[in-house]
Amino acid sequence: MTFARPDHISDLDMIPRMPAWVTTTHAETLEDVAFLSGAALDHLHLVLSRVDLPHALLRDRLALRAAEACVAFFGRPERAGELRDAVHLLRPGDLPGPAGETYLAWRRAAERPVSIKALGRALPGFEPGQIAGWLDTGQGMPVARAAMVLEAVLTDAPHAEMAALILAEAALAQVLDWDHVVPLLAAGLNRADLRKQGDDLRLACHRALISSVAEAVRLAADLARRAAHLKAVAPKLRAKKSGDAVEMFLTRDAVAPGALPMPDRAARRLCDRLVDLGAVRELTGRSTFRLYGV
Repeated sequence: MTFARPDHISDLDMIPRMPAWVTTTHAETLEDVAFLSGAALDHLHLVLSRVDLPHALLRDRLALRAAEACVAFFGRPERAGELRDAVHLLRPGDLPGPAGETYLAWRRAAERPVSIKALGRALPGFEPGQIAGWLDTGQGMPVARAAMVLEAVLTDAPHAEMAALILAEAALAQVLDWDHVVPLLAAGLNRADLRKQGDDLRLACHRALISSVAEAVRLAADLARRAAHLKAVAPKLRAKKSGDAVEMFLTRDAVAPGALPMPDRAARRLCDRLVDLGAVRELTGRSTFRLYGV
């Protein structure tokens, strides 16, 4: 599949919505569903080509969605808020717990360009040669290749659902010539899908991508608008290191004031100022241990 790549698009109003027929067309056969998922990926590829998109922020927020789906596969109760707390409120020496480890794995998988080393950092329980072997599984079109990798990992390691999904996303990115993992499959699949094989698994992956890509495109448009507003108000900030703080907000799903490169009191004031300017949101609804994000 060949994707067109625009030379330069900077008008936020030009971020296109997913064509309605992609998500509303009723398709049953593998061929028809594959056509729809291909159209969805083509559309997302154009969106990801934009220079005005906060790519790292989008991947980090999609990583949160993927982690939320994975902990649900494991029957755990944690959702987005608890996952953020488990990672962003960690103190030196603390352990993130199983749910936090899941979120950290997805963040690590998406934050660096796809490579065996980066994937090994996300999945330290597996040897680099094992990861490379799984990624070399199969050939063919993007979704078929991702499904083959997913099936291969789960055949060798039936309880390694998260690793299988991360490596399937990596295979998808490689075939699409994306530099980074863009978490999509996990949020659209369910645990029963992961027990499927062959054409049934490919069909499930195509369906998962149709819904997940539509959500990713909506999220990309929203984050692009929010990031543009944050950049617009940044010159109004007078605090020392405020530029570095803004850059953190533009690349991370959530930020604790204590993580900002300034004294705690100044960091809290900066966060309050950004909330007043409508540039970031307080994500927890708490009066203490707050987290902020675009």
